Amino acid sequence: MRQRVVAYVTRERDGVTELLVFDHRDHPNAGTQVPAGRIDPGESLEECLHRELDEEAGLRGRIVRELGRPEWPAKYDNRAFEVRAEGNPPDVWKHEVHGTGDDAGLVFLYRWEPVRPDPELFNRRDPLLELL
Repeated sequence: MRQRVVAYVTRERDGVTELLVFDHRDHPNAGTQVPAGRIDPGESLEECLHRELDEEAGLRGRIVRELGRPEWPAKYDNRAFEVRAEGNPPDVWKHEVHGTGDDAGLVFLYRWEPVRPDPELFNRRDPLLELL
């Protein structure tokens, strides 16, 4: 089973922890998501996480901790991490995915949302949000 990383990118703003989320510009039914991607052969989890953040969001971040192993989608061995955004990313931005993956050329619409346990990610309730 191929491994996949999921990045829960957070920042502090006015005493509130916020989570980086995005929607697909051209595929609104895909639901609100966080950056994620498959590990390439010979790549470490950390290398993949940093590559995916760069390709999918144009961001750099510092890994805070591993959050767990979500079971979705079941075709991957998912590894979720909390990552602190570096620098001062904007509140809202549009990013065209670069790289050679299946999502290359897609446009993601990013925003920060206050962390709370009830919103859906990937069209389902996400129990890992309670850990942030």
